Amino acid sequence: MPHPYVLLSAAVSLDGCLDDTGPGRLLLSGPADFDRVDGVRAESDAILIGAGTLRTDNPRLLVNSPGRRAARVAEGRPEYPLKVTVTASGDLDPDAPFWHTGGEKAVYTTDRAAKSLSGLAADVVPVGPELDWRAILEHLHDVRGVRRLMVEGGGRVHTQLLAQGLADELQLAVAPLVVGEPHAPRLFGPGEYPGGPRARMRLVETRPVGDVVLMRYVPTAPGTGDRASAADRRWLELACELAAQCPPSETAFSVGAVVVAADGTELARGYSRETDPVRHAEETALARIDPADPRLSGATVYSSLEPCARRASRPRPCARLILDAGVRRVVTAWREPDTFVTAADGSGVLRAGGADVVVLPEFEERAVAPNRRLLG
Repeated sequence: MPHPYVLLSAAVSLDGCLDDTGPGRLLLSGPADFDRVDGVRAESDAILIGAGTLRTDNPRLLVNSPGRRAARVAEGRPEYPLKVTVTASGDLDPDAPFWHTGGEKAVYTTDRAAKSLSGLAADVVPVGPELDWRAILEHLHDVRGVRRLMVEGGGRVHTQLLAQGLADELQLAVAPLVVGEPHAPRLFGPGEYPGGPRARMRLVETRPVGDVVLMRYVPTAPGTGDRASAADRRWLELACELAAQCPPSETAFSVGAVVVAADGTELARGYSRETDPVRHAEETALARIDPADPRLSGATVYSSLEPCARRASRPRPCARLILDAGVRRVVTAWREPDTFVTAADGSGVLRAGGADVVVLPEFEERAVAPNRRLLG
């Protein structure tokens, strides 16, 4: 199911701490970074914090700039983003400023705790016997219309979202100080993160903001099994961009493909007719990888169109090429229509061969775009 774009935002010390252990809040950012964060809030549809952060920091989570609030209203959006918190226990103070400032509020909780939250000035949404981040994100997207979600902590929430492959971006403001306390709260805790300990994120921006340094990272390690991750969406978007580069054809689809190792390393990419008039995108990408590369067994193939199950120009269709290469996970945007092959079912061939197939229909329109003339 589609999710909002999830942005994790935090300020940390040089040794990765969110705070010290003193009674007051340690201010890691300065005026310039506070203003930057205010701008990120204004661009967001919702701002989320965990119940622990709500209890400890007692924040209001407002857009402070009158100009930014006015711009939101002029765009037809609420003056303030939706404020969201999550709690498994239901232990929330109804008198906290969080509930009595800004615009609308929502609480995501367990079925058990929902009964104790009926008096809050908020939309209380139970998501089951346990907190389920995918259910929370789907509800925010489908019911509340949230397309961009800013997450401001705390460390436990950041850890869970990143470990479950649900964070699209990480924005870190690194302050020029060292906390040094062994029990100080840290940005991320132990967990099984996508791609394992050797997976590297991609740095997309770094710049000074006052006396802190802003660093923006995006995840690259694919998801596992039949569940999509934020990185899966990013790689599939690249495959759709590659499809737009295909030389036009009246007898074949334009498709883009990327092969990515489990640690997020791109192994190869390709697009239809890039090197040969009848060569498919997946075929082109796989041909650029050493067949003995041990990373293939844990890799994911991203293809804008479902890999073909039958073809006249080659003895083996792309679905079979993928299986023969040892790849056992495929992410695609669009099931093959009957334009050239009736009842094509590349996904069925892949699944019969033991591969997981993930279809992300929210990318279908982008995959269809360079092929629209073929569809009548």
